[in-house]
Amino acid sequence: MAASPPLEILIRGPQGFSIWGGPPFSNAQQPTINLDAVPCSTAVFSEDGARLMVIQSDSRIALYDCATNKEIKVIQVPNLVAAALSPAGNYLQTFQKPTTPQEKNVTLWNIEAAAPLYQHFQKNMTKATWPLIRFSSDEVTACRLATNEIQFFDSKDFSKGIVNRLRIQGVAAMEISKSPGSYVAAFVPETKGVPASVQIFSSNKDQQSQPVTRRSFFQCSSVQLSWNHGSTGLLVLVQSDVDKTNKSYYGVTKLNYLTIDGTHTGLVPLSKEGPVHDVQWSYSGKEFAVVYGFMPAKVTIFDQKCNVLLELGIGPYNTVRWNPKGKFICVAGFGNLPGDMAFWDYAEKKKLATTKAEWSVTSEWSPDGCYFMTATTAPRLQVDNGIKIFLHDGSLYFKKMFDKLFQAEWKPHSPDKFGEISNLEQALGSITIDEPKPKGQGSKSSQNNAKSSSLNPPSQKPTAYRPPQAKAAAAVQAQLLGSTSSEEMSKAALRNKKKREKQKEKKAAEAGSAGNGST
Repeated sequence: MAASPPLEILIRGPQGFSIWGGPPFSNAQQPTINLDAVPCSTAVFSEDGARLMVIQSDSRIALYDCATNKEIKVIQVPNLVAAALSPAGNYLQTFQKPTTPQEKNVTLWNIEAAAPLYQHFQKNMTKATWPLIRFSSDEVTACRLATNEIQFFDSKDFSKGIVNRLRIQGVAAMEISKSPGSYVAAFVPETKGVPASVQIFSSNKDQQSQPVTRRSFFQCSSVQLSWNHGSTGLLVLVQSDVDKTNKSYYGVTKLNYLTIDGTHTGLVPLSKEGPVHDVQWSYSGKEFAVVYGFMPAKVTIFDQKCNVLLELGIGPYNTVRWNPKGKFICVAGFGNLPGDMAFWDYAEKKKLATTKAEWSVTSEWSPDGCYFMTATTAPRLQVDNGIKIFLHDGSLYFKKMFDKLFQAEWKPHSPDKFGEISNLEQALGSITIDEPKPKGQGSKSSQNNAKSSSLNPPSQKPTAYRPPQAKAAAAVQAQLLGSTSSEEMSKAALRNKKKREKQKEKKAAEAGSAGNGST
């Protein structure tokens, strides 16, 4: 087997993006800088990690070769609103603010030639309609969602325009299978008493007369579609905005599973009542993990026939991350939850460790499956920005704080490029990082001021919306940061009390002097 590619991490802050050499770190346990800060507002990898798209000022789009971290193409697009890379990085889509009615404001570019291949008018962008043209992971299949139909292109020659139209009355969303791109799933919302439905069609024009399989749902407002690797199964998370039983403030969610061969078309048998918080396929596409139920949530792993393979217990969890090699799993409680994490060895079916990563906004395994990175980023949180990297057994390997951090993510790689984890594991212990002093805190007095101000972070930290059943969450956050809301209130009450006493003393003194003057 060829040598495994090195891991790399993209870090983006106010000054732009940088590319770090990933772990294991050899330079005094500090990452090397493979590409120093490049000014930008957006940085996005292609799905396979071959290209990097960077949006800069003056509507300038720079494309980088990720093998060399060198800029290879620049495309200038006036009035740029958004841009998107295709999965293999061969195509770029741009959305411009139209200057005249019906102006073709969406352009598909060939990156190598920096030339437009296809143009179309699109009035506005939504999650369902952007990117305009959707590709399968291997870029063999390309199509777009239109009114009452899905339109297919020849992915090798876009000059032909639309080569096939799949008519589906009322279609509102679609999802192409990953690799191979043999199928497309289409969602039709509920209308006039007719239930909503998800239908799966072949991508082959000659096999589209009837859906391969379909599933209907009542009380359905929206769906999330998730294909497995191998394109043999589709998970459909159905959500209704209203819970008629009044048990949930957020409505009702149901998880359905559809297979291409028709062996299963129905609900996933979840054993705990409540919402589905998260679901993820393993890289092999043979198992999927679900976090579900009212808190504390339950975590279960199912096979392709919806049989239970492993129960990971219950806890304050709403996130599941399956490492690319399928050996380790991290279940966690981020967002409104306090950041508990549990690491499991799926192969051995045992829990390895539990730890915490408070205030995490993003989290993901490294492509080799050995490291797990969490990041606290703006604008979700404006303070305590930073990254933490854990080993697969849950021990903290690296930590770094930032004044402001917008993005932190691994450079994508196919897990097939790496050996088995047992061959990649190295004996790396936890380390302590000496953080540089922030500006303006060099003197002892300023450090003391910083310490005193850090005692009351909850009053400054912008927090996410908390549902009615989580009214005590602010107090929990304060305790995690080393102070309590009751302490803050007592200090404020003490100050007010002193003010009132001084006012009373002053009034008493004024009254006494007035009385002496009158006598």
